[in-house]
Amino acid sequence: MTKRLYIETVGCQMNVLDSELVVGSLRRLGYELTHDATDADVIFFNTCSVRQHAEDKIYSALGRLRGHMRRHPEKVLGVLGCMAQKDKEQILRRAPHVDIVCGTGQLAQLPELIDAARRTGNTQFALSLDRKEGSRYEVERSFESYDPMRDPSMRPTPFQAYVRIMIGCDKFCTYCIVPSVRGPEQSRPPEHIAAEVRQLADEGCKEITLLGQTVNSYKFQRGDGRQERLSDLLSRIHDTPGVERIKFVTNFPRDMSDDLLDAVRDLPKACKYLHVPAQSGCNDVLKRMKRLYTVEYYREMLHRCRERVPGVAISSDFIVGFCGETEEAFQRTCDLVREAGFKNSFIFKYSPRPGTKADELFADDVPEKVKKRRNNDLLAIQNGVSLADHRRRVGETAAVLVEGPSKTELKASGGRKPPDSGPIQLTGRTMTDHIMVFEGNERLIGRTISVKIEEATAFTLFGTVETGEQVGVNGERAVDSQPAAPGRIGLPVVY
Repeated sequence: MTKRLYIETVGCQMNVLDSELVVGSLRRLGYELTHDATDADVIFFNTCSVRQHAEDKIYSALGRLRGHMRRHPEKVLGVLGCMAQKDKEQILRRAPHVDIVCGTGQLAQLPELIDAARRTGNTQFALSLDRKEGSRYEVERSFESYDPMRDPSMRPTPFQAYVRIMIGCDKFCTYCIVPSVRGPEQSRPPEHIAAEVRQLADEGCKEITLLGQTVNSYKFQRGDGRQERLSDLLSRIHDTPGVERIKFVTNFPRDMSDDLLDAVRDLPKACKYLHVPAQSGCNDVLKRMKRLYTVEYYREMLHRCRERVPGVAISSDFIVGFCGETEEAFQRTCDLVREAGFKNSFIFKYSPRPGTKADELFADDVPEKVKKRRNNDLLAIQNGVSLADHRRRVGETAAVLVEGPSKTELKASGGRKPPDSGPIQLTGRTMTDHIMVFEGNERLIGRTISVKIEEATAFTLFGTVETGEQVGVNGERAVDSQPAAPGRIGLPVVY
């Protein structure tokens, strides 16, 4: 009898990748994915704790399943990820029908936890140590890494994949729960990463995105004293056959080193795009956030990025309404956004997170109404900056990796389109991560093509496919690859 799995993912790219690995491991035990939670034998929610809205969404979903689980006690319901690691007691108090609570570092145990939950009828817990519950070594060991069993069906597209190069974070920004729920910063061996990239390329992946909470902090220390940095890792995987593009997110401003910028400039497959969160344009706010840099340092870092990587596109993150943020402080953030020329920015209202230093030390003293207004004001400024950036690109030709039908096309067609029915509206991204929309045949999906930019909005470039159709890195004609069957990676021994 077929076993069915439902998994819903909330949060960042790390969570998307975690879900892919969970699905990969359970498929090998005979599970098939279903898109209906009530149709599944095992129901998982892979959670995020960065903002309250994400947690509220999960509790609402768990509440809707209470009656279903009572009627089907043989089914297994699990809460995975950051929220599980942070809120074990609260989850059981609010949703006592949950069978598994599994943190970010224990996902490899899920097959055993499912069996134990069914066998005993008791809630199963698998959580890593709190950072205060042991030595650094003991806490690191409790955040397990496991042989990544990939599952192509869970990727953004069949030809794009995430690769985790490190776990955890040691920056301890006062507003952030990540160091608690994902543990100490640990970099994966470069040989293991390279082996995973080769496997993904064999499966047809053309774009690899390297993930880390602060990805440019990557440093792998060898026993003989040698150290490999992110720039070395980019060089190591750059020539992997089949890979056309390499991205990495998210970057920490203090770790944006010249050797990394030079690698982005010099390696043809490295996307000329950097995501470097600023969070605020006011030094007093940055100090309370414990961001470890000043606005002056951030501006100098931006200048260095553009000087060393001509044409680079840079995006950012901002938090408005952080504890003690005055109107003057907010206006300094507005000034930074006006002047910095970000491709785009992700803007969030501050949300107090229990367990963070900000929640312990500072009052959440900016009214919600003010947070909302500041969010909208900053977004409007960024939209104006983005529109100006996009309009400057009109008339240029860009290499675009075609991802699939645009949102407009999918909405109009209800997600279905008859084969060989002519051009449709497609979307993809340039090497600078700009979104491009254009008319083309479905056979272009998964290819890198030349598109001339003809129109622009604040969010999107619109263009026309140029004749010649398909290009690869350095302009060579690309060759279609036949995806191989997914499998387990044989990781090399690291010394």
